[in-house]
Amino acid sequence: MRSSAAPLSRAVATADRPVVRTRPIPDPTSLLRLLPEDAALTAWVRAGEGLVGWGVAAELQVRGHERFARTRRWWNAWCESAIVDDTVMVAGSGPVAFGSFTFDPDAWSSAVIVPEVLIGRRRGQAWMTVIERQGHAGAERPDLAAVTDPRAPESVAWSGGSVPVEAWQASVAEAVRRITAGGLDKVVLARDVIAHVTGPLDTRYLLTNLAARYPSCWTFAVDGLVGATPELLVRRTGDVVSSRVLAGTVRRGDAPDASLAEALLSSGKDLEEHEYAVHSVARALAAHCTDLEVPPSPHVLTLANVQHLATDITGRLADEASVLSLAASLHPTAAVCGTPTERALAAIGELEGMDRGRYAGPVGWFDAQGDGEFGIALRCAEVRPVESRVRAFAGCGIVAGSDPDRELAESTAKLAPIREALVPSDQSD
Repeated sequence: MRSSAAPLSRAVATADRPVVRTRPIPDPTSLLRLLPEDAALTAWVRAGEGLVGWGVAAELQVRGHERFARTRRWWNAWCESAIVDDTVMVAGSGPVAFGSFTFDPDAWSSAVIVPEVLIGRRRGQAWMTVIERQGHAGAERPDLAAVTDPRAPESVAWSGGSVPVEAWQASVAEAVRRITAGGLDKVVLARDVIAHVTGPLDTRYLLTNLAARYPSCWTFAVDGLVGATPELLVRRTGDVVSSRVLAGTVRRGDAPDASLAEALLSSGKDLEEHEYAVHSVARALAAHCTDLEVPPSPHVLTLANVQHLATDITGRLADEASVLSLAASLHPTAAVCGTPTERALAAIGELEGMDRGRYAGPVGWFDAQGDGEFGIALRCAEVRPVESRVRAFAGCGIVAGSDPDRELAESTAKLAPIREALVPSDQSD
């Protein structure tokens, strides 16, 4: 529950202020089915719970090394100006913004959206938040029963991305050479592929397919970036902080899952990669948390297409850091960058050959109390309906024992979620 010290509403001082009203609603059972077509969609859903929104009450485009701090100042000012009437008072009610931040601070640009309408669902409790402008006619309550079904594309044709496959494998080999020579322990190299779509390119179609196939992942949509990430960068609920670290992957295939898991847990290459990622997250959280619990060894997380080494870290917040501040201190983790961080960033710039955009950056939501959840934007794509184009991404952690052919196969497995989510309905199972 929220702290009662936070004001629920403010006195009217100026005209045209945002008015935020949150009320309980009957359990809708399916959040993604509520999303309307042809709207600015936002979503953060896992196992049927989370938040979805549409429309734009406010937005921010931001770049640079201070992009998280600038977002926090902008958000604080916006919330200070708002008249808040929230009878639900849980994390995710009242004012909520969705954010999708670039991997590289100098890339253009990170996006923050405050939806006009938001529906939340957690542990059988559901609520609706509607944002209006003071002095304007109030928006009608959305008719949640009038939403149309998602539309499938007619056809999808895939083509190569920024870097040819052979050139990407050569970059992997060069990364291994640099690591073996010393000064660099791990570097993550990503690649992209492009889908050209005929017929409808309905974001809701991707979202519903991703959520159905990967219910244990966080399915998200923010400003055209759509995906299902298995990796929780950070969650803050009051003073409880948690993070899920993934690094070390094996593709599910003909061998039984148990034998694949056993091989993953005994793989020196994968365990080394995972250890770097866990240490980077634990070090960053230790600056803000007490009672930090880091399991001594990982477990195996099984998804529809791959298995990952996973470690869940928890702690108690020792300062006033918001979830935005925590995400800023964690990004980039070794799981998506490498270690040492600065040398890995330099190697990515020299070897990867593409602009990641918001791929591998923090994506999620945050509220007026500083609570929220951010994942790492993995298993995702930039969706551009006007261009009938989808750009999908995948990356691999390169360490001393990496093999270019194996890394290519791993990246192909990680591209499967977006490829499968785009399959036209007459070609699906």
